[in-house]
Amino acid sequence: MEFVKVATTKDLSKGSRLKITVGGKDILLSNINGEYFAIDNKCNHMGGSLYDGQMEGDKIICPKHGSVFNLKTGKVEERGKLFFIKVKVEDQRSYPVKIDDGNIYIEMD
Repeated sequence: MEFVKVATTKDLSKGSRLKITVGGKDILLSNINGEYFAIDNKCNHMGGSLYDGQMEGDKIICPKHGSVFNLKTGKVEERGKLFFIKVKVEDQRSYPVKIDDGNIYIEMD
């Protein structure tokens, strides 16, 4: 496993997010109160781009079916619904992040 530079801290102000592609994977990078986190961007239920969802604090809401994911851990906080039926959705993969000299790195395998 290796850490790959994906952005700089200047690219991502507090409360913002950035969609990046690393090694063919779409990843959502977020800045929550000056801490940086990375999870898979494509929702594992319907492939929706979480980047396009609404960000509320440390949570992101899938724009396709409303599932809520924790941006720090990738864990499902609330399952969304389609036609009043709760969808089956799994946790998003999260990636270790480190900051070095203003550069943001994520660990990829």
